[in-house]
Amino acid sequence: MQADTWQGQVPFGMSKSILVTGGAGFIGSHLVRRLVSQHPTWHIINLDALTYAGNLENCADFAQAPNYTFAKADITDAAALEAVFAQYNPTDIIHLAAESHVDRSIEAPMDFVLTNVVGTVNLLNAARKYWAGAFEGKRFYHVSTDEVFGSLHQPGTFFTETTAYDPQSPYSASKASSDHFVRAYGNTYKLPVILSNCSNNYGPNQFPEKLIPLMINNIRTGKPLPVYGEGINVRDWLYVEDHAIAIERIFLDGNLGETYLIGGLNEWKNIDLVHHLCQLMDRKLNLTEGQSAKLITFVKDRAGHDLRYAIDPAKLQRELGWQPTVTFEQGLEKTVDWYLANGPWLESVTSGAYRAYYDKQYQTA
Repeated sequence: MQADTWQGQVPFGMSKSILVTGGAGFIGSHLVRRLVSQHPTWHIINLDALTYAGNLENCADFAQAPNYTFAKADITDAAALEAVFAQYNPTDIIHLAAESHVDRSIEAPMDFVLTNVVGTVNLLNAARKYWAGAFEGKRFYHVSTDEVFGSLHQPGTFFTETTAYDPQSPYSASKASSDHFVRAYGNTYKLPVILSNCSNNYGPNQFPEKLIPLMINNIRTGKPLPVYGEGINVRDWLYVEDHAIAIERIFLDGNLGETYLIGGLNEWKNIDLVHHLCQLMDRKLNLTEGQSAKLITFVKDRAGHDLRYAIDPAKLQRELGWQPTVTFEQGLEKTVDWYLANGPWLESVTSGAYRAYYDKQYQTA
């Protein structure tokens, strides 16, 4: 497929050109896969900088689809973004590209400011410039996190669309800032924006620095299972394919200017989740019952560690009819099966070998 034949116009036979940022990452690749397969008349442009968590191996199964194009660019580079807009003239944007790991944000907060704040503003500016006020039928959809709301301390309470922002880490502060910029551009420039905030995602292709794939990988290699503090922190877990379905539904039918919360209705204490995962891995690997749990190691708690996240997705359910389709038990088993069947992928991403390949392939891009 020749991208230069699409210079500055929606491709012939396509009804939309949708720019998805961060589409080689975990959530982004699942979303792009769904959009490419479910909407053959949409041209899906996957824009990704291919940093450590962006991996084109996540996109290999749809890379040759006739309605798909990959564009290597960094959202912190305003000139590169403008070149992408000039070439592909996107009618819509779904913005997922972000630095997202709290531990990394504690060590290098400026990386999060640059990508999550400056990168988002660059994207807003490009959309404003190239759409030039002709906003009819266009959408700028910004995907955010529940962490912008801070920590819940009262049992039975939940984040809703009206919960006040109270970010507690450099990561969540950078995402909160990006949310505010998106809403400000909607208010000031009438840019057609829509937002969603999601709970913790899990599933295939997640980079193994996050809790579930880290534990799976460490069990399979016999390494310690690090658990922060006493493991009492609570998270609401959302299967990534259910998240992709929710994003699609919001993009199609959500009201402009609105925010929707996407949660799995599935709260687990970290230590309970790790024990459950250990039992599942013992069974999958034919280990002696309790063998994996012996690897659990409690480590010093993360600085500023939020106690509990939990989302009330009632608005999304009520207005757009979305419901989780996968139970946690089903999703976790599917996730474990995928990682155990994809050892080469795990070894590639943990070694960083895939980055050297793609850096060379796109060194002149």
